[in-house]
Amino acid sequence: MSYVDGFLLPVPKKNLAAYKKMAAKAGKIWREHGALDYRECAGDDLKTAFGLPYPKLMKLKKGEVPVFSWIIFKSRKHRDTVNAKVMKDPRIQAMCPDPKQMPFDVKRMCYGGFKTLVKA
Repeated sequence: MSYVDGFLLPVPKKNLAAYKKMAAKAGKIWREHGALDYRECAGDDLKTAFGLPYPKLMKLKKGEVPVFSWIIFKSRKHRDTVNAKVMKDPRIQAMCPDPKQMPFDVKRMCYGGFKTLVKA
């Protein structure tokens, strides 16, 4: 079964275009280094009738939108190999020179690796 890195980010709406541009470049780099799929999704239908809505879970500030992202790999070992290559890629390093200049709050980013349980 595949392995998935998942991300949840609070992005100010005013920075969404800049984030999208950065994410498109990053996605290309991850794919070049072997990732099977790369997705970035901005919150749209967030007023749920059940469960814990993303805005509440993330404690979004006024004017922020949740971005839900994932990258798919063949396995955890494949993920580790690809991510090591990506982190050494000078294009990624150039995109992230200073965390304070990122189009989202890096300190509030959620990230984790996930084993696939079901693929329908």
